Amino acid sequence: MMNPSSEGAAFIRPTIPDTRDVVPVVSVVVPAFNEAENIPLLYRRVGEVLQKMVGKRWELILVDDGSRDATWSVICGLAADDPKVLGVRLSRNFGHQFALLAGLEIAQGEAVITMDCDLQHPVEMLPVLFENWCAGFKVVKTLRQDVCDVGWFKGWTSRNFYRLFSYLSGVRLQPGVADFRLMDRQVLHELLRFGEQGLFLRGLTEWIGFSSCSIPYNADPRACGQPQYSLRKMISLAWKGVSSFSIMPLRVGIVIGVMGSLLSLFGVCYAFFGKIIGAGVVPGWASTLMVLSFLFLLLFIYLGILGEYVGRIVIEVRGRPRFIVRETAGFGSRRPFPYE
Repeated sequence: MMNPSSEGAAFIRPTIPDTRDVVPVVSVVVPAFNEAENIPLLYRRVGEVLQKMVGKRWELILVDDGSRDATWSVICGLAADDPKVLGVRLSRNFGHQFALLAGLEIAQGEAVITMDCDLQHPVEMLPVLFENWCAGFKVVKTLRQDVCDVGWFKGWTSRNFYRLFSYLSGVRLQPGVADFRLMDRQVLHELLRFGEQGLFLRGLTEWIGFSSCSIPYNADPRACGQPQYSLRKMISLAWKGVSSFSIMPLRVGIVIGVMGSLLSLFGVCYAFFGKIIGAGVVPGWASTLMVLSFLFLLLFIYLGILGEYVGRIVIEVRGRPRFIVRETAGFGSRRPFPYE
């Protein structure tokens, strides 16, 4: 483990008056999408662990990311029974990263933990994260050692994505790093300063710096239901992560273009000198078609990469809100969002 140290500029952010009797030491932020069956199980297990860990000084923030089942009704029921449970309902499905961000914006704890709702992130790890934070680490990351009910293809692509991301961005992400982590209040203040649309919290948390440590864990089986994170969503998140952190794909396109140009130049020289010296070059369209097809292939690949970056610029320039809150539960008269 690293020796803990503190760095980074202070960020003054308007505080939200807390009307509760106890200001939380630990906040747990959990995004949920069609997780009505898992939420009561998560609440019970998280509550038992945190009660032993910090007494009543904790809060559980559940963010409904546009669920189509009874997720919000379950959250409202828990918030009505327990003042330590807070609910946020987004107007539609904005995605896992933005749902996390919505919960992070209202978290009041000195230590903020993010985790998934399906209980694959072991609740029993929370005291371990807390102990490392008490030891002085600003960020306590977790590294997934195995994944239950996940095929070899997903595991292989996940491992290689982290290697590729680290190479392209210059920000080292350890294979298996997850959104199951603890952040100090100072780190959270810095994280909330970022206003980008291509949100990739794993990379941003690493990029911010501060003292950190990593703890391995074994993923538990999903408690109920089916996984909500499809292959398409994972690919989209991976591309957002790479494109928001690095312009290396553009540079790779330039290198490929130069290599293709050299290959084409070689073909031109071959045809020219063959004609001059009369080397018996058989006239035909095959070689010409091959070279042209190859060049157009490189051109369209490069234009596609360039178009993705231009599209990302357009998205950032629009400045649209990254999520919209439909309603909240458990806050009483407190307004968790200024625009609510």
